[in-house]
Amino acid sequence: MTDTSGRQLEIAWPGLDITVTAELDGRNPELADALWEALPYRSLQGHALVAGQHLYHVAPIPSLLHLPASTRIPDRRDAPDGTVFCSALQHLGIKYGELTEPMPASPVGRIRPEDMPALLAAGQAIWDSVYANNEPVLAEVRKAGTEGGHRIPHLTAADADANRLIHDVHAETERIWLDPPAELADLHGGLIPSGAGTFDTVLPTLLFVNGETRPLGYATYGGLVRGAVQDMPMDSLRHMARLLVGIPAEFLGYCGLEKLWAFTQRFLACLDNLDRDDFLAVASQLALYVNCLGGWNLQLYPWATGDHLRQLRPAEAGRQA
Repeated sequence: MTDTSGRQLEIAWPGLDITVTAELDGRNPELADALWEALPYRSLQGHALVAGQHLYHVAPIPSLLHLPASTRIPDRRDAPDGTVFCSALQHLGIKYGELTEPMPASPVGRIRPEDMPALLAAGQAIWDSVYANNEPVLAEVRKAGTEGGHRIPHLTAADADANRLIHDVHAETERIWLDPPAELADLHGGLIPSGAGTFDTVLPTLLFVNGETRPLGYATYGGLVRGAVQDMPMDSLRHMARLLVGIPAEFLGYCGLEKLWAFTQRFLACLDNLDRDDFLAVASQLALYVNCLGGWNLQLYPWATGDHLRQLRPAEAGRQA
C-alpha cells in the first residue's frame, strides 16, 4: 500500500485570497491516494450548519463513496483543530474549531500549525458566505507548488442507454459544478412553474427541496454504490433502486428540478439491462450530480431568515419556564 505521509496539498479560496497547506500523514492511505490522484480540482465551498466549526465541500471523487477507512476517529469532536477528513458522503472536510456533533470520521492529514490563523479566517468568511450573504466561495485543492485546475470524472457503461445517460449527467454536472443551477436559482428567486408552495409561499418548498435532495445523494445513491461494491445481489440492487429513487426524484421534479427527474426516469428505464459494472457507473455519476445539487441548495438557502431564533442555555430555559 502506498505510503501517503509527507505529501502536501494546498487548499485555496481564491476569492478570499487565503491558502493553507495540509500534509497527508499516512492515515487511511486508500482515501488519501484517491484524493491525491484526483488533484487538482475546484468545488463550491460549504460550511457545517448544525455541527459547528467545520468546512466541507463535495469532492469530484466517486470512489470516496465506498473506499474503506483503516483508521477511524470514534468522535470527530476529539480530533485536533486542522484535521482533514475524507468522508463517504463524498466530502473533503476540515475541522477548524469546536464541533458539537458526535460522529466517527476518517482523517487523512492536518493543516500546518502556521496556517491555522488563515484557516480560522477562512472559516469565518465561509460561514458568512453560507449563512448570511449567500455569495458562493470556491475552493481549489491542488498538489503543493503546482498549478490549479479542474475536471469532473466521466464514467462509462457498456449498455448504450446507460452510457448516454452517464454522458448527459456528466455534461449537466460540469455545467453546474461551479455555477448555480438555473432551476435552483429560479426556485430560490420565487419562480416555481408548477406552483409548488401553498398560498404562493416559497420558503416551505425550499425547505422540502433541501430535505429531499441531501438524503437522495448521501444515503440513497451513496448506499446503492456501496451495495454494488459490496456484492449485493443485482436483483436486490435493482429492487432497492426502484424503491428508493423514484418518489423523491418525482417530488423534486414537481418542485422544479426537472432534469433530475428526467435522469431518474432514464435510470429506472434501463435498470434491467445493467450488469454490476454498469450499475455502479450510473449510480456513481448520478451520486456526484445529486450531491452537487445538494451543495448548491445549502449555499442558496436563506438561512438568515431564522436569525432571530437562537438557542437557549439551560439556565435561560429555566428562567422562561
